[in-house]
Amino acid sequence: MNTDKFRIKEGSKLDLGKHDTGFTGDYTDKEQAAEDLQKNIERMAELQDVLYAQDTYSLLIIFQAMDAAGKDGAIKHVMSGLNPQGCQVVSFKQPSAEELDHDFLWRTQKALPERGRIGIFNRSHYEEVLVVRVHSGILQTQHLPEEVKGDKFVWRKRFKQIREWEEHLVENGTHILKFFLNVSKSEQKKRFLSRINEPEKNWKFSSSDAKERGFWFDYMNAYEDAIEATSTDLAPWYVIPADKKWFTRLAVSEVIVQKLGSMNLHYPKVTKEHLAELQEAKKMLESEK
Repeated sequence: MNTDKFRIKEGSKLDLGKHDTGFTGDYTDKEQAAEDLQKNIERMAELQDVLYAQDTYSLLIIFQAMDAAGKDGAIKHVMSGLNPQGCQVVSFKQPSAEELDHDFLWRTQKALPERGRIGIFNRSHYEEVLVVRVHSGILQTQHLPEEVKGDKFVWRKRFKQIREWEEHLVENGTHILKFFLNVSKSEQKKRFLSRINEPEKNWKFSSSDAKERGFWFDYMNAYEDAIEATSTDLAPWYVIPADKKWFTRLAVSEVIVQKLGSMNLHYPKVTKEHLAELQEAKKMLESEK
């Protein structure tokens, strides 16, 4: 699969209305997509093993989306073959009192994956230029200097801070992939109704989810600005069609596998001294009765 279609090039303009949320490419068969997803999961597991052994790089995967776009399902299905020892998932909810007493990047900074690991952010620091922007009152209640609260360029400055922070991470060995799961408003409505009508899904739905739909176009504008400003060659954004979950998962897996495959991963080289020790240990083991 050519994933360049989904990648937002640095400096390009973004109009989410021109991105087909129901796109499935050459796939008309859900079964074929499931087979290819399984192949990617197996390949990802192999590459993760090398990443963990090499202990030089890490991979940070960020998921952002409107409610019911399928973030949880994508994480569950795409990452199902990974070794839990080398993978961590962090979900970012409303900031705690402690988090509000730090800068907006602090809580994501301390949740970054260690070298050799894959870190997955279910929502992220981008909430501070999305929900906080859409609901302007949130910024005014945060523990910030008045000159920040009243700065008409605050979002532009935060975009710059995010770009520079992510650039710093990449230059120090943390590779970054950012996914926006692009679901349509009509598909979101369908999934919301499913959560209401099916008792086993009731726990997934809150009345506040429906209220947020009233801000749909504000969110689309905020996402367009944020993605435009922060999709870079080092830390690119991918806008993934999300109306068909089976294709969403396949597309995400393709991007991740291609990324891991490009990271110059290799198992650590063993020194001559270590090889000699291995041979000596082998002799000892084979001589046991």
